[in-house]
Amino acid sequence: MQYDYTEKNWKLFRKKIIKWQEAYIDKLNKEYIELLNSEDDPATKFWHLEKRIYKDKRKPGVIIEMSRSKLIYNIVNLLDDEVIHFKDLEDFSDDLKETVQCYFKGV
Repeated sequence: MQYDYTEKNWKLFRKKIIKWQEAYIDKLNKEYIELLNSEDDPATKFWHLEKRIYKDKRKPGVIIEMSRSKLIYNIVNLLDDEVIHFKDLEDFSDDLKETVQCYFKGV
């Protein structure tokens, strides 16, 4: 099924993704600080942190392929990783929100 997403949706996504990613990375940084302040020994903290960063840096809240053809896929992944919530989509078109909701339920 082919969907035609408006230029308005694409421009809005490009504007919002910056703030969404910044907020997500800030959340990750706070989690890393908690990990580093834990009672574990220094080597354990280091390797736990390294493992977390390795995993986290591949998430859409950190890095994302900016492509209009991946707009829905990216939004669904952002929702799935709890980078954003459905309320964050309120400014987007109803068609886009309905499509995202259909795909998200299938995840």
